Amino acid sequence: MAETNTHEVELMVRTTCGSCARVEKQITPVVAAAGASLRVRNVDHDRELAMEYGDRVPVVVLDGEEFSCWEVDDAELAAALAADV
Repeated sequence: MAETNTHEVELMVRTTCGSCARVEKQITPVVAAAGASLRVRNVDHDRELAMEYGDRVPVVVLDGEEFSCWEVDDAELAAALAADV
């Protein structure tokens, strides 16, 4: 039986953030290739997230820990997703 990757990737975005859309498009195939799940969360719709992230988006959160902010290195993300959970 094949193992399922149980990493969870969250992308914190804002409605008017062009960089957020670019990063979402950039990391979607990386996350999919690793068999992980991607959840895009708009901080404009969640007061707690807005307080935590504000204008500091896009932010990639991997398994509940901040992985990167503003820019994402695909190779680094792929390596992190390949690691055992």
